[in-house]
Amino acid sequence: MSRKHTTEADELAETEALLDQLDPAEINVPAADASDLRRIGEAAEAIERARGALAEAVASARSHGRSWGQIGMVLGVSRQAARERFGTPSPRSATD
Repeated sequence: MSRKHTTEADELAETEALLDQLDPAEINVPAADASDLRRIGEAAEAIERARGALAEAVASARSHGRSWGQIGMVLGVSRQAARERFGTPSPRSATD
């Protein structure tokens, strides 16, 4: 996982912990219901799971001989865009 995703995951965990500590009976503000924030967190988690599932599906398609053009067509992107997003990075030389 990249540093950005780790930071987002940490923030999400902190927010979940904060939401778990809220006691609606002690708060007299109608907006204190945190269900909307909890739904945002759940949606963010679902996005991360979907990204992982997509990466696994692309790897599986490649292992079954599918071309980057075919994968790109399904994703609605160019062959090059699909390869850049999901392909294995090429090794860089010491002069790069």
